[in-house]
Amino acid sequence: MARRILVVGGGPAGTFAAMAARKQDPTAEVTLLTREPFEPYEKPPLSKAVLVGDVAPADALIAGPGGVAAHAVALDTCADCMAIDRADRAIVLGDGRRLRYDALVIATGALPREIPLLPIGTPRVHYLRTCADALALKAQLRACRNLLVVGGGLIGLEVAASAATLGVNVTVLEVASRILARVCDEETGAAVHAAHARRGVDIRVRTVLASAAPLPDGRIEAITGAGDRIAADLVVVGTGSRPDEALAAAAGLLTNDGVVVDAQCRTSDFYIYAAGDAVRFPGPDGLVRLENWRHAQDQGMVAGRNAAGGSETYATVPSFWSEQYDLYIQGIGWPIQGGTRVHRAFGGDAMLVFDVVDGRVAGAMGINAQRDLAMARRLIERRIQVDAAELADPATPLAALLKRS
Repeated sequence: MARRILVVGGGPAGTFAAMAARKQDPTAEVTLLTREPFEPYEKPPLSKAVLVGDVAPADALIAGPGGVAAHAVALDTCADCMAIDRADRAIVLGDGRRLRYDALVIATGALPREIPLLPIGTPRVHYLRTCADALALKAQLRACRNLLVVGGGLIGLEVAASAATLGVNVTVLEVASRILARVCDEETGAAVHAAHARRGVDIRVRTVLASAAPLPDGRIEAITGAGDRIAADLVVVGTGSRPDEALAAAAGLLTNDGVVVDAQCRTSDFYIYAAGDAVRFPGPDGLVRLENWRHAQDQGMVAGRNAAGGSETYATVPSFWSEQYDLYIQGIGWPIQGGTRVHRAFGGDAMLVFDVVDGRVAGAMGINAQRDLAMARRLIERRIQVDAAELADPATPLAALLKRS
């Protein structure tokens, strides 16, 4: 009898898990379950190209132009997974159906971190996660003169850049001492801050949102901890996310700010795997949770292959990217302490910084340095010994350092 594999979640982790499972076991019956009514699509464009009108979500399908069907995966849309019956090995759907499985992959992703002052559903307040969220924001941005963004992380700044490109006046509130503090070094963050300032975006760091209330004309008045009043036509909240672990927790699986898995992406149930933003997995210094597209793709593939009979171990070099104006911002590597920072000189808006530990590149961060960062990833993965002077010299191609290994 063919192996029955169910994958819950239509993001990159779930989509790649389903395709990898089918490739691992071509005889398996693989079904991808998604809450949304259409084919899984890429999320990164939602805060960028979708808002400025360049593309629609359907233009960027995760599985490619033919969708998951082209990979012999069945797609079950509008599938609201209510519960996991572990004893019967079945998913219980909101429409009453029960789908049996031999192996299950949970890839439910993350949910926006809601703030009490501006709860989800408040008129003129937007949280960005789905296609519907992006299209609703896009429609209202057309008539928006003043936008308030709460949160100076990647999503908030991407929305700020898109809105500024459309001619909207944008104010960003960030509680930390600088923007992008969780993902960027201080120099890279300062370069991104300067790019926003050049385009008229008012970024206020060390600033707390103290209160928010509707004005008589429908706009929202925000009051900061310093007493400043900001009237906005729209507010976008980008204050991080939390793992969507409710389905797993209700089924009695081990959770800890994410669904806990081992190095093979298996949960505390032998027949259930998990991958992506909802997962906490073994990292270099204990359990960690990552939120980025590359991680979701790679871990999803490992979980899918293992659900279909494989026995791979998931090991990753974390990475992220963000597009803001003409800046392509990238970071690679695990956070480190005690390393040496090496700067590689570039002209214009490009920059590249390496973190070196014991003569090896442990991390790299750059702006408009895609080719060099691709080489930096290989230096990290292969643990190649490097010379700091050569790293700093733009006349020394990083590819040459790779060849010396």
